Amino acid sequence: MWSIGWGKAEIVLPLQGWAMHGYGQPTHRAHRQRTALWARAFCLSHAESGDRLMICCLDTGYVTAMMRSHLIERWRQRQGEDFDASRLLLTCTHTHSGPGGCAHEVLYNLVTPGFVATHLTAIVSAAEQALVQAQARMSPAELWSGQSGFDNDTDVAWNRSLAAYRRNPETPAYRDDQAHLALDRCMRTLAVRQEGQLVALMALFGVHATCLGNSLDAYDGDNKGYAAAELEEVLGGDAVALFAQGSAGDVSPHYHGPGQWRRRQNLHDEKAEVHYARRNGHLQAQAAMAACAEASASLSGPVDAVLSWVDFSQLKVSERYAGRASACTSPAALGVSFIAGTPVDGRGISPALAALLRPLARMARWRRRRKDAAGTPRVDAAQGVKDIFIDAGERRVLGLAIERLGSWARLDPLAAELHREVEAGEVIGRALLPSVLPLQIVRLGTLAWVCAPGEFTTIAGQRLLETLRPELARCGIQDLWLCTYCNEYMGYVTTYEEYQEQAYEGGHNVFGQWTLAAFQEHFVALAWQLALPAGERNHANAVPVAPG
Repeated sequence: MWSIGWGKAEIVLPLQGWAMHGYGQPTHRAHRQRTALWARAFCLSHAESGDRLMICCLDTGYVTAMMRSHLIERWRQRQGEDFDASRLLLTCTHTHSGPGGCAHEVLYNLVTPGFVATHLTAIVSAAEQALVQAQARMSPAELWSGQSGFDNDTDVAWNRSLAAYRRNPETPAYRDDQAHLALDRCMRTLAVRQEGQLVALMALFGVHATCLGNSLDAYDGDNKGYAAAELEEVLGGDAVALFAQGSAGDVSPHYHGPGQWRRRQNLHDEKAEVHYARRNGHLQAQAAMAACAEASASLSGPVDAVLSWVDFSQLKVSERYAGRASACTSPAALGVSFIAGTPVDGRGISPALAALLRPLARMARWRRRRKDAAGTPRVDAAQGVKDIFIDAGERRVLGLAIERLGSWARLDPLAAELHREVEAGEVIGRALLPSVLPLQIVRLGTLAWVCAPGEFTTIAGQRLLETLRPELARCGIQDLWLCTYCNEYMGYVTTYEEYQEQAYEGGHNVFGQWTLAAFQEHFVALAWQLALPAGERNHANAVPVAPG
């Protein structure tokens, strides 16, 4: 038997016309609010041990370390300094129609433009209120895990980078018209039951919350927000339905295949896009209810969690995970394919401009090699085929120092905003992108959630779980689920093979082609920590060495 509570609180935002986070478009501004945005929370503890776990999911495009640290600070003021922060999981729906400007780092704030203190306060306040409600409502309940697959004919999701996906040796050779099969079509749920009745649930399914495009002007929870609202109405009372993300990195809610752009243009106005988002959310809600109805595994056992922070900017990756010697990561870099955007969900610069920038990026690399023969080999080894547009470590754009971007300010609004922040002294001493990342594993009896920052592609997520499965089985864990967009945001994680395609996802895989291997290695180290008695753990030093 468990003690479980749930709650939700609205993220109350001022309508000031700030650009929303997700599409990276300064014109994608919020002047209205179409739906409420929520923080949804669960508190769970096992009746025997009393150990507690807290889960909070935000209707936002990202979670940042700044959000997490401010929430922890508030919670410690309530609970005392001995609060174990590893037992807090903070994640999000990844709606692209939500607030931004809540990061320490420069670039993920740029479009808003800049840091917006009122957004951070609103988000953290709502998360705190939702957790307070959840804690106050804790009462005896049963926790059941279940899953339900979407039929192949259900138009809920498509792989948007099929060419990259097909590079993986373990994937079927799906045709261009079979992109809907090239993803994990399974909805996983935790059903909370009292006296046999479903009263609340948590669901994981990986698909981008991008049904609503970047031409609209209102805050909106998008597909996962509509799914949650539908089930909360069905269940009634104070029910909470939490819809979080799995391996969504290369998964779109829009059709991808022959005639994809023409089909996307059929959603030609706000009414059509909102209808499409509601329909996608309805499909997810139906699948979640089916998974809850079929849930046959009653969870019992320990509640546990471990968390470590790892600097991904300078890692050596062992041959065991990389498949070859001398694999490494490097300071973050964004490729030209990143600013080119995705073909349907969110286009960036024109293909013609991207074609022009690629040789400029290669010229900048050649100049860097001549100038820094010692440092270049590591960057080249990590970043490989990427045509680097922004070198966050060197703080350069196409080889030009960010302090010298004034001449670009007239050509691009984001360049103008970066120039303004540089001139105002707001960039001095601040990183452009995150490099120290949180890795977390939470345990609910025989089930573990692997909680990763950023956006994992379908096969990257699959490989991570395959790596961890035997390691976690040693401490009695039988089932693993991947939850992404957790505790920090840092772009994408692709497989090595997908990275070579340099589609959008590879261009936004900032630490280079061995990023997934680095995650595999350091999550294994964290799994070894989970296997230790609580008094013997040292999360801060969860380094990849064999357990004693």
